[in-house]
Amino acid sequence: MTLVDTNVLLDLVTDDPVWAEWSIEQLETASLAGPLLINDIVYAELAVRYDRIEDLDAFVEEAQLVFAPLSRAALFLAGKAFSRYRRAGGTRTGVLPDFLIGAQAAVEGLPLLTRDVSRYRFYFPTVTLISPAA
Repeated sequence: MTLVDTNVLLDLVTDDPVWAEWSIEQLETASLAGPLLINDIVYAELAVRYDRIEDLDAFVEEAQLVFAPLSRAALFLAGKAFSRYRRAGGTRTGVLPDFLIGAQAAVEGLPLLTRDVSRYRFYFPTVTLISPAA
């Protein structure tokens, strides 16, 4: 099983000229090891790109993504990691989704397929990252 970050899926949705090919290859490789998972946060972030829930659900089904809701343990860990980020001087307010995704991967022992590694690597060092910089 592999947790998939929003940025990788947006590469497909937007047919990103730089990253789409890499993301498709990584998704195909990860799918050989088991289901590709998304959580509540990834679903919500993807929803920004769709006008209708039916269209988003069709994408999720076509991509064979499995919905894995966040546990209370992951939510708690995300809150603690975000607090640590703020105490260390972090000023960006739109980063909580990254902490929620990273915490789920950490709590459930899932590898995370992402292109955005800096916060995951620092705040969730036990998570195996599948990324261009890995």
